[in-house]
Amino acid sequence: MNALPFRKMHAQGNDFVILDVRRHGLPGTAFDADGNTQPDAELIIALADRRLGVGCDQVLVLLPDEEHDAALHIFNNDGSEAGNCGNGLRCVGSMLMSENGAPSATIRLRDRTVRSEWLENGVRVHMGRANITASTGAHVDIEIGNCHRVFFEAVEDFPEDCNIEIVSGQVADDAYVDIIERGAGRTPSCGSGACATAVAIWHQDGHQRPQHIHMPGGMVTVSGNADDVRLEGPVSFVFDGEFRL
Repeated sequence: MNALPFRKMHAQGNDFVILDVRRHGLPGTAFDADGNTQPDAELIIALADRRLGVGCDQVLVLLPDEEHDAALHIFNNDGSEAGNCGNGLRCVGSMLMSENGAPSATIRLRDRTVRSEWLENGVRVHMGRANITASTGAHVDIEIGNCHRVFFEAVEDFPEDCNIEIVSGQVADDAYVDIIERGAGRTPSCGSGACATAVAIWHQDGHQRPQHIHMPGGMVTVSGNADDVRLEGPVSFVFDGEFRL
């Protein structure tokens, strides 16, 4: 029976199974445009199952890249692919920087490249540009590699085709947020969602001061501006293991 090595990490309770296939293949029959094997939905769902598998919100697949430390593909626990994951990027960034003994690392996503760097008490990732695609009195829509709708008033039905952030309170530069991720459901934390929330607040309030985003799993800080969104906070190693195929 084959065994698939993995690493389990989390950031503010948002947990990940990381598959590092930079040096070996990945079981599966699908290939991306670069010729890398991609896990099928059945494998993702099996890994993510909290009773019968390892259990996670997302499966992160690390792939080789000629120009950067790694490429990253992100899969929700229902088998669908996601375009971005700020918490996952911080976890993978810490893994790559530790491996290389370096103060920073670059990671290629489908539509952008991000840079991670060590902080005294965690990891910061430069997430790139966030675009505001729509705005009403009740919500702001943000695209940051994946789509988010940030609600300031939950007076509308939640769309099923984007991630949802619900701002339940604001005190000065602290915002309190609940998360519903597309393809994963309600999660304790979402890094790209925290970024989207900060950008929505900057848009609504007309300033770009750092925001402390409090989620059920913990707090992260978002700084910079909509052209260079920066996400920072601690990450945690949980364990390494092998998944029997």
